[in-house]
Amino acid sequence: MSEAVSLVTGATGFIGSHLVHRLLQKGETVIASNVSGSCRHLEDVRDQVRIAPADIGCFTDVLRVVEACRPSTIYHVGAMLAPACDSNPETGIRVNALGTYYLLEAARLFGVRQVIFASSMSVFSGAVSTEPVMHDFSVTRPDFVYGAAKLFSENLGLFYKRTHGLDYRGIRLPNVIGPGALTHGYLEYFNKTIEESARGNPYTVYVGPQTRIPVIHIEDAARAFIELAAAPLAQVQTTNYIVLGPTPSPTHADLATAVRAKIPGARIDYKINEPVQTLIDSVTAKPYQDAFARKEWGWKHQYDLPEMVDSFLKQGPSCA
Repeated sequence: MSEAVSLVTGATGFIGSHLVHRLLQKGETVIASNVSGSCRHLEDVRDQVRIAPADIGCFTDVLRVVEACRPSTIYHVGAMLAPACDSNPETGIRVNALGTYYLLEAARLFGVRQVIFASSMSVFSGAVSTEPVMHDFSVTRPDFVYGAAKLFSENLGLFYKRTHGLDYRGIRLPNVIGPGALTHGYLEYFNKTIEESARGNPYTVYVGPQTRIPVIHIEDAARAFIELAAAPLAQVQTTNYIVLGPTPSPTHADLATAVRAKIPGARIDYKINEPVQTLIDSVTAKPYQDAFARKEWGWKHQYDLPEMVDSFLKQGPSCA
């Protein structure tokens, strides 16, 4: 059996670094790409990882790295987050949409067997559905750059699967929760509520207490990528999958209750940012299900809200 070599884009980021650690635990050779900024999340495994810096929005960079590394699987996790994409659409499209095209084309040219893509449930934003529950085949109509780029990337992956036989698979992530996140998106308030409370600081939430969003813990998210990659090809029928943590999706009031159960006296209040509230409501107006992931490759989450809060407390005051 040939050696498993995984190329991870965004490997120094929040999700990417957790994925790198799990792949190393499996005994895989890991190549970390799209590296920028601090590498602190990989310091403990720096001598086990090959660093291959590349701008995924630059085709020549992507071709160079994929040709040199010849990975068996590419985990494409690197991306600009939603607020940055909205502020700079040109760069957001180059990185998040063209970057995926460059990776898929490089995979085709250099015989990469499999590409696992980090998509987002933002693909459902802006959609008006008559269905009572949103699922993987519900209407997608994203109305902001980040979601549009993710949907473009999903559909391009399906094209490469159909026309070139590439084993493309995608995960539609909800909000990813866990200590140590440094990047900031529209849903950062969920993480920040726990972080600031763990530090003993007050925190003002910019959405209402009944705002309900799908969430997943970082350890569950990283595990989901590896389990999807390992699933037998014949079982992967849906291709782009919602994966969820606790269901039904918790409201912020649910989170505040869980935080106060662990941190008595946590100071949490609300001051609503109406444009952000409207955007979040457009994605979360209806409940979601991840039935296809559960049925086709056995997905199960492990972290509920109390375990999510505990994970921050175990990190101590320096969790962020």
